[in-house]
Amino acid sequence: MSHGDYDRSDFGRAPLMFYYEVTMACDLVCKHCRASAQEEPHPEELSTGQSKALIEQVATFERRPMMVFTGGDPLKRADLFDLIRHAVAQGIQVALTPSATPLATREAFEQAREAGVRRLGISLDGADAETHDAFRGWDGSFERTMGMLENARQLGMGAQINTSITRRNFHQIDAIAELLAGQGIAMWSVFFLIPVGRGVEEERITPEEYEVAFERLWHHANVQPYSVKTTEAPHYRRYVLQQGGDPLAGPKGEGSDAAAGRRGHRAPLGVGDGKGIMFVSHNGEIFPAGFLPLLCGRFPTDSVVDVYQNHPTFLALRDPDGFKGRCGICEYRHPCGGSRARAYAVTGDPLETEPDCVYVPKGSGE
Repeated sequence: MSHGDYDRSDFGRAPLMFYYEVTMACDLVCKHCRASAQEEPHPEELSTGQSKALIEQVATFERRPMMVFTGGDPLKRADLFDLIRHAVAQGIQVALTPSATPLATREAFEQAREAGVRRLGISLDGADAETHDAFRGWDGSFERTMGMLENARQLGMGAQINTSITRRNFHQIDAIAELLAGQGIAMWSVFFLIPVGRGVEEERITPEEYEVAFERLWHHANVQPYSVKTTEAPHYRRYVLQQGGDPLAGPKGEGSDAAAGRRGHRAPLGVGDGKGIMFVSHNGEIFPAGFLPLLCGRFPTDSVVDVYQNHPTFLALRDPDGFKGRCGICEYRHPCGGSRARAYAVTGDPLETEPDCVYVPKGSGE
């Protein structure tokens, strides 16, 4: 998802990415799901009218965020395309994260494109069917996911691949990167596990293994025809800066010389939970991110604009100087800041040290 001209001065005013979990309904039971997905919509799910009112409120941010319609499986919502059209009419860019179910047809993607969806987010958690299907909990998921990618490519829709790294696929980072090279995707977003919901059952990789993963991701960011970013592993930015690189530079495939010339010249934004990110659940509950379950209000009683700009939790998450332990004194605290969601999941305090980082800040005395 593109940063466009969003910069650090926007952090306090508006999120870059606004995630709206339009439903918890989903026909899958995936290992790491934060939503505890269920087959039927929740009775408290925001109505069509309430969802449209939420969209209209999002459009009043000083700069409109990209709105990601997620779930559950957003395609389980009967009014989905109506909501997408409403958002587009408000001048909001829309992305969609469909689940790999029989609902994710070429026709559904065509409808999404016609409604105005700019990008699809598709999950791929293994380089082969055996690994991916085991992660997703059902046979045929890998095949269907590759079919979704093919449909997106044929329809000329931008696609972002989301991969969750755990102990079971850590050794496949290179293989997944190579598999994606021929898929015409715009971005590979690599998610590092937060021990929450069903994710508790999955094994996190060790802090040392993150550094190995970062080295491979940085390699692929430099050679593949797509860009690479991490989710809930902001210390990848610290790694990239240590290599003298620019965490936001595009892949070399975008005109090698131009991309190479940009590296190191743009400061990384430092987007994180509650800092350029906001999440609203199916029933209107407002959170700093999907994996940081700190309730900060509820729409429509509370304004998402007011909560983002003024809620004490959001304000604290945007102030790395107030972080505790190593993160608070780390020279990379502004571009990185650690995963606040992981700190909360492991320690119960969202401002604590990132538990999965090996880096020792200069002058820490360690």
